[in-house]
Amino acid sequence: MTDGLALATEKMRAAGVTDTAVAIFADYYCQLVAGTTGLVSEGSIMPIGDVAQYEDRAPTAEDVEAFARTVMIRLNGGLGTSMGLSAAKTLLPVRDGLTFLDLIARQVLAARATYGVPLPLLFLHSFNTRDDCLAALRAYPELPVAGLPLDMVQSQEPKLRADDLTPVEWPADPRLEWCPPGHGDIYPTLLDSGVLDALLASGFRYANVSNSDNLGDSPSPVLAGWFARSEAPFAAEITPRTPMDVKGGHLARRRSDGRLILRESAQTTPDDMQYFTDASVHPYASTNNLWFDLQVLREVLTQRGGVLGLPIIRNTKTVDPKDPSTPAVVQIESAMGAAIEVFEGATAIVVPRSRFLPVKTTNELVLLRSDLYEWGDDEVPRPTVERLPVVSLSSAYRTIGGLEARMPAPLRLREATSLAVTGDWTFGTGVKVVGDVTLGEGGGHIPDGATLDARTARG
Repeated sequence: MTDGLALATEKMRAAGVTDTAVAIFADYYCQLVAGTTGLVSEGSIMPIGDVAQYEDRAPTAEDVEAFARTVMIRLNGGLGTSMGLSAAKTLLPVRDGLTFLDLIARQVLAARATYGVPLPLLFLHSFNTRDDCLAALRAYPELPVAGLPLDMVQSQEPKLRADDLTPVEWPADPRLEWCPPGHGDIYPTLLDSGVLDALLASGFRYANVSNSDNLGDSPSPVLAGWFARSEAPFAAEITPRTPMDVKGGHLARRRSDGRLILRESAQTTPDDMQYFTDASVHPYASTNNLWFDLQVLREVLTQRGGVLGLPIIRNTKTVDPKDPSTPAVVQIESAMGAAIEVFEGATAIVVPRSRFLPVKTTNELVLLRSDLYEWGDDEVPRPTVERLPVVSLSSAYRTIGGLEARMPAPLRLREATSLAVTGDWTFGTGVKVVGDVTLGEGGGHIPDGATLDARTARG
């Protein structure tokens, strides 16, 4: 196993990976060999308890002042392989031909115009997504802020063979030998790239960070003001759990020291999953919308030599994620939100579900493309119902190609409670769903303008 580490670090240095990133990888590799799993047992934590609640109000001058010192950072390194994509997920159209990237850019430009703030937008790209996304963003020449870059590129690390933890070799496509190290890499990348110092030198103090596939995390002067007044070094937005996200991460308090921690499903044993998914025990979902103080972050990173020591996440995949017959590999990752345990005095705030609209599967994309949301001039999606329906589609719809071949037009879901499609069905335009609807294994075609309800559900 020591040979595996030597081979991996040699490969990283040859590729120009920074010393900080190599050191972080080496630390995680040693943990992996030692059997560290990163698992968080239910007995070691307790529910989060009472936390601050978001106020839905007009921003004050104090809020806008904090907003003027805020940078928006969006994680944009994912390829959307779980939906059959080989390009950045954010290049997917969401509505009227506009992609995630278009909508993020327009949200930021609208906020700048409304509040008169610079509001830099910074993307964290991976080596897989940078070129295509920067090309798409050229449609917004006014987006960059003078003296600041529009993006930074996260590090890369070798995928490790699952059988001996040596770097995998894949001559058919050497790019598949590498993977990003998870979004926990944002912190050393901010430091090593010089972007953190550039932001501080330009007078920015606060960062709002989230996944690019979550259009709900729109620019918010109210939250910027709350975070500045809290004087916390780090904060996480959380939201009440729904049936669509019971398997997503949640915050809890560590019993040993009372600190907030993040627990992901990959850090939970099968025996503890009953508690992990129980909203009566852990009532809030982690949105991965984060706020942190740039000055404090720099101080902590400097003290630790760029290594925050976030908990390890061990992911087993195949070298070609689209081909399950290719060799099994281990990817060492860390979660950005896990940094909450590093900062003394870190806190959380409960926000409306409308700030958490992740698109990890086609089920969630169907919701976002439907009439469940209205889009204002600021390009912020606003729900038209109090509670979103649960959509569950069969494997025939798992990929974007499969979805769009069968469901080429948005569904009308405002009156729906749930939609379960277990067979292979195609949908016409203007299809409306009311209440609980199940379309069974038989498959078939739903004609234009049809209304589906419990009485018309089909087998």
